[in-house]
Amino acid sequence: MRSLLLLLAVAGSASAQPFSAGVKVGAPLTDVVNAVETGSSSIVASSSTVPFLIGVTAELHLPLGLSIEGDILYRHFSYESLPSIPSSSSNAWEFPILAKYKFPSKIIRPYVDGGIAWNTLQSLATSVSSGLQHGTTAGIVLGAGVEIRALVIRISPEIRYTHWSSEAFTAGSLLQSNQNQAEFLVGVTF
Repeated sequence: MRSLLLLLAVAGSASAQPFSAGVKVGAPLTDVVNAVETGSSSIVASSSTVPFLIGVTAELHLPLGLSIEGDILYRHFSYESLPSIPSSSSNAWEFPILAKYKFPSKIIRPYVDGGIAWNTLQSLATSVSSGLQHGTTAGIVLGAGVEIRALVIRISPEIRYTHWSSEAFTAGSLLQSNQNQAEFLVGVTF
């Protein structure tokens, strides 16, 4: 009985923390770059996104189930358009700031979030850099998930959608950055 009371006290004190931080990992559900198909067999374009993303997260817990979350997320992608762009790879950094509402519940709390994000691309191939329209692009973010409390940690699986206000780059008519992005994320915070 004492063990159960101690466990409940620890879980209750963990939920009263005004601030939590941790890591966020996930899988992109869309590619960073779109490769456009052409009818010509002499021009080939392709792209791929590494099947994971990783970053850090911090959350300020407010009263009434509200909170503010900030993330720094990293993803890696590759692309090519033969013969003009040889195989190359780049990095994308994303910085979302979200307002979050958690529905009332004890252990498993569903939530919705929304906000804004900035995305910056690095290490683009020279031929793609010439088509860079915006070094940093802003977008609108919407998401939904659940927060699971387990003693002193919070596990938060989430589906997130981002619509970027503009394409970050285009490389001719064959490669362009994707304005719509979806991803599955899992945050682990303390």
